[in-house]
This record gives sequence, C-alpha cells and structure tokens, in this order.
Amino acid sequence: MYCLKTNSCFDSAHFLKGYEGKCANIHGHRWDVCIEVYGENLEEHGNTRGMIVDFSKLKGDLRHLTENLDHCLIIEKNSLKPTTKQALLDENFKIVEVDFRPTAENFSKYFFDEMSSMGYKVKCATVYETPNNCASYGE
Repeated sequence: MYCLKTNSCFDSAHFLKGYEGKCANIHGHRWDVCIEVYGENLEEHGNTRGMIVDFSKLKGDLRHLTENLDHCLIIEKNSLKPTTKQALLDENFKIVEVDFRPTAENFSKYFFDEMSSMGYKVKCATVYETPNNCASYGE
C-alpha cells in the first residue's frame, strides 16, 4: 500500500464549555493538521502517472479546510449566550460554530470525514494542538 502525508496549520482560539480547568477559558492554539491518504495502485497515465494523487491537490484541499478556521474563535453551537455571541459579532470578530466540542479528538475526526468526503482514501487524520500533544482518528 502507498501512503502520502501532508500537513497544514491554522491559528485559532476556542474554549471548552463545561470543562473544569484552564481550557474552560478562551485560549489559542497553533493547530497542525496531518492527513495521511493511501492507495494500493498508482496512476498509470497522464500528469499523475506514478502517483496516488498529486500532492498539490491534496495540500490545496487540506489548506482550504484549515484556512476557513484560521484566525477565528471556534465555538461549539449554543455554547455562548446569544447576547455574548452578538456582541462579538458586532465587534467584527470571526466566529466559526461547529457541531462538536472543539477538542483535538473531535477535530481529528472532522478532518478525516471532510477529506474522505472529497474522495480521498484517508488512513489517518492527526491534529496537534501543541507541538507535543495530538489526537488521531483513522481506520
């Protein structure tokens, strides 16, 4: 089996509603996302001959996902009071709402699912929330 890996980073803030500890407060990370895709066969013809997929396409698709999360406040839906959320929006803060608690574990599944939905055979998605701490989701 052939495997390719690429990564993309984004900077954002988040908090964990209902968490007892420091992560209940808004704080930021430089998230590093690593995607590993696989294939049993290489392309036999054309521009991608000898490849699973063109690295530039793989990198571009992952970068598109991470750019949407860059320099924003990521919140779980309904985790802020409506007045708090509106006050932040009135100040032109970028807020991205997700359907899950914004943990490294949940982000690893999010990136796995998103890249899979683009047609990639994803082996594993790993999300580093710090240089030493990461979570992975894969088959």
